[in-house]
Amino acid sequence: MSAQRLFGRPLSRAVSLTALAALALTACGGGPATPDKGGKPAPAETAKPGGDKAERPELVMPEGFALEFRGWRSDDPREQAVLDDGREQLRAGYAAIGAGNPDAGYLAFYNTEAGLGSAKEWVRSYSGKNVTVGGELPVYDAEVRLIGERGKLASLIYCTDERGAYTVHRKTGERVGNPEGSAPTVRYVTTLRVAGDGVWRTDDVRSERGAC
Repeated sequence: MSAQRLFGRPLSRAVSLTALAALALTACGGGPATPDKGGKPAPAETAKPGGDKAERPELVMPEGFALEFRGWRSDDPREQAVLDDGREQLRAGYAAIGAGNPDAGYLAFYNTEAGLGSAKEWVRSYSGKNVTVGGELPVYDAEVRLIGERGKLASLIYCTDERGAYTVHRKTGERVGNPEGSAPTVRYVTTLRVAGDGVWRTDDVRSERGAC
């Protein structure tokens, strides 16, 4: 089983990584901000992201696994709303991996119809091998920009470092980390669209290993 394949997200609809990277403006960096160690938002983030009226689903991270969102902050409230829902979309994916359920309703909540197929494929790349995840996965160097005059589309770019993360076989307990010689960092380029309920849902995810 290849941890490189499992942790590296499958590509969804074609989007130019170079073009989106050129559009992105740094909203926050990977500095020494308090990490999100329990896989849950920090206390200041427990309110509905963006201050909208949508009822967001509760997410439970896999046991023994922690996403650490480092410096996931912006002074612009609209950019922060994108960061908040982008964070929850990633947490929803790992919650589905922990549950072994690619059809979990919270995946549909945080992804557009166009992006949902890719999200389910990613979860199945774990559930089909009967594995979940463990360890710690830092998420850092977030960059966000609202695109277009109406501000209904956004790009969100971030990095992960897989050195402290691994897959765990549900039956045998076998742990598998990054293959030797594989770059541990992965750069993600995502696009999000805001809906009438104020939720920024992920429309597209692309990844490039070693690009951070």
